[in-house]
Amino acid sequence: MEKIGIICEYNPFHNGHIYHLEKIKEMFPDSLITLVVSSSFTERGEVSFLTKWDKTRVALKYGVDLVIELPFPFATSSADIFASYSVSILEHLDMDYLIFGSETNDVDVFMNLARCMLYNKEYDILVKKFLDLGNSYPASVSKALYDLTNTKLIYSNDILAISYIKTIMTNNYKIKPLTIKRTNDYLDSNLTNSISSAKSIRKAYLEDIDISPYIPKETLKYLYVKPNYLDNYFYLLKYKLITEINDLEKYNDVSEGIDKRIKKVIFKVNSYQELIEKIKTKRYTYTRLNRMFLHILMNLTDSPSKYELDYLRVLGFTNKGRDYLRKIKKHLDIPIITNYKDTDSKTLKLELKVTILYLQIIKREDLIKEELKSIPIKIDN
Repeated sequence: MEKIGIICEYNPFHNGHIYHLEKIKEMFPDSLITLVVSSSFTERGEVSFLTKWDKTRVALKYGVDLVIELPFPFATSSADIFASYSVSILEHLDMDYLIFGSETNDVDVFMNLARCMLYNKEYDILVKKFLDLGNSYPASVSKALYDLTNTKLIYSNDILAISYIKTIMTNNYKIKPLTIKRTNDYLDSNLTNSISSAKSIRKAYLEDIDISPYIPKETLKYLYVKPNYLDNYFYLLKYKLITEINDLEKYNDVSEGIDKRIKKVIFKVNSYQELIEKIKTKRYTYTRLNRMFLHILMNLTDSPSKYELDYLRVLGFTNKGRDYLRKIKKHLDIPIITNYKDTDSKTLKLELKVTILYLQIIKREDLIKEELKSIPIKIDN
């Protein structure tokens, strides 16, 4: 039996994710699939449209055997940190392959680019040069790699793929990377065919456009996030920013005078989008600001490196997934947990605070009991 690892945010779970799982089953018919999933917020610093438990239910229904939570400080960080901890979880669980979607769909290209980033001394010099010219970090990385390798890197999933491979290389992990070609543009904000980007689906949903052709019915019944819920997020954030207006630099993400830009506009803006638009520049990207504001709201003054991956939290499993956990549990060097009583981890304590706030934002305070109970979801297969 081949052991397959995947890393997804499922924000929300859509037809493209079904395609991903079906292709894995075609490649490895007799396999166990383990999902590492971000929970309440995403790598781009956005509010998850599905709760972690509903992501788990849908994933198990469509072919995943084991679901593991990616803790908040790692799930809402840069691509390199997101990849590092996600791949580490799969390596702990002894997965044979990491299979991800990408636009370039060529592992050899990704490996060459990863080697350049890790071992070419000119790379860091060029990145700094492009940063000094006012480019964002992703743009600077892309320009540096193009100068050194003549390879254009413009897609987010390709950049994430390289981060996965860098993690494998630098840690000498045995897990092998494989890729499946994406059938749509991750950054496309317009609905296209039956497989559309998560970004376009979120945009359409918030604009009250019918998204049923693009997601399974199982996803549709779990969607809680609405435009007015995002207003809840903004007003909580605005209160936080105003009450700490002279102390924002204590947060890890607040640098390069961005606190001064916040001070100029925070009393004048009335929506999250307006706040972003007033502050956003070529250097301060949408994603960077999203993460920064999220970390301020969550009172995250420490960098992700101050948090440890000191547990593996199981959100759900099939019979096959449960049996696999029982088989490897005694060989793991990191505890497997299912509730908040199993460990005194600083990372897990933060996860509880984050989840409680998230459930208040989406007006599902009733689910706090489910979070505290933390019994893994089980689906027979």
